[in-house]
Amino acid sequence: MHFSVITPTPGLEHEAMHQLFQGVYAEHQWLWRFFPSETGTARDHIFRRADHGQAMRFYVVSKRPPVAFSDAWSVQTRPYTPRLQAGDQLEFELRANPVVTRQHDDGKSRRHDVVMDAKRRAKEDGSERVSSYSLVRSACTAWLNQQGGRHGFLVDETSLSVDGYTQHVGKGDRIRFSSVDFRGALRVTDPDAFAAMLASGLGHAKAFGCGLMLVRRPL
Repeated sequence: MHFSVITPTPGLEHEAMHQLFQGVYAEHQWLWRFFPSETGTARDHIFRRADHGQAMRFYVVSKRPPVAFSDAWSVQTRPYTPRLQAGDQLEFELRANPVVTRQHDDGKSRRHDVVMDAKRRAKEDGSERVSSYSLVRSACTAWLNQQGGRHGFLVDETSLSVDGYTQHVGKGDRIRFSSVDFRGALRVTDPDAFAAMLASGLGHAKAFGCGLMLVRRPL
C-alpha cells in the first residue's frame, strides 16, 4: 500500500484549480486521472480532502502509487505499512458517510443517513425537542462505535469531536449522501482488522472522499 499527499504545485495553483473545478463529484473524476488504467478497472484508492486555510491538499491511500498527470500537481508518496499492536493508543481524523440499513415494507433493505433516521425515530417517539447537535452527535457516535467493533478499535468518547455534518446534493437538488467529520482518540483492539480498515476505508461513499481514517501516535 501507498500513502500519498497531493497538492497544487507552488505558482501553478490557478491551473490546478481549473483542472479540479469544485465539488465532491468533480473530485472523484479528477482523482482517477492520477491512476491511469483500463476502462472498468475497480477503484483501488481512497482519499480525503483536507484544506488548511488557502492551502488545498488530498491524502490518498492506494494499492498503486499515483502518478501526476500535470505539472500543476505535486505528488509525495511513501510506503504505507502501519505497525500496530493491540492496546496501541492513536489519535485519528475521519470523514465518513454514516448510514444504517433498514428493511422496508416491500421486504427490501435500503441504506439511510443515520442522522435522518434518528430524526424520524425521534419524531415517532415524540421526542423531537432533542437539539440537532445532540442528535447528530449521538447518532454518529453510535455508528462509529459499531464500526469500531467490526474493525478492531475502541473510541475514547471523552475525546471525540463530531462536526461538519453535511448533506451533499446531486443532480436535481436530490441529496446524494451525507458526511460527518470525526476527531479524537482510539485504542486498537484487533491489529489485523484495524490495518485492513486503514487500507480499504470505513463505510460508504469512499469514491467521494469518505472513509479514509488518518491516524498518528500521540505526541
